[in-house]
Amino acid sequence: MSDPLGEPSARRKKTYFWLMGGCVVLILLAWNVVRFWSVPVAVGMSVGAAVIPPVAAIVANWGRG
Repeated sequence: MSDPLGEPSARRKKTYFWLMGGCVVLILLAWNVVRFWSVPVAVGMSVGAAVIPPVAAIVANWGRG
């Protein structure tokens, strides 16, 4: 049986926080500001924001286990 993974490092936590914060900011800007000028750009920002959470999870767990 393997040992538990334990807490992620402070650097990983900080990186995860900034990536997820960027995701939230992109969504908020896309649908509260950018959509008034360009809906396709707002949709593109949303698609970009949709890619960030899986990337953040990979970064936060890189090299563990």
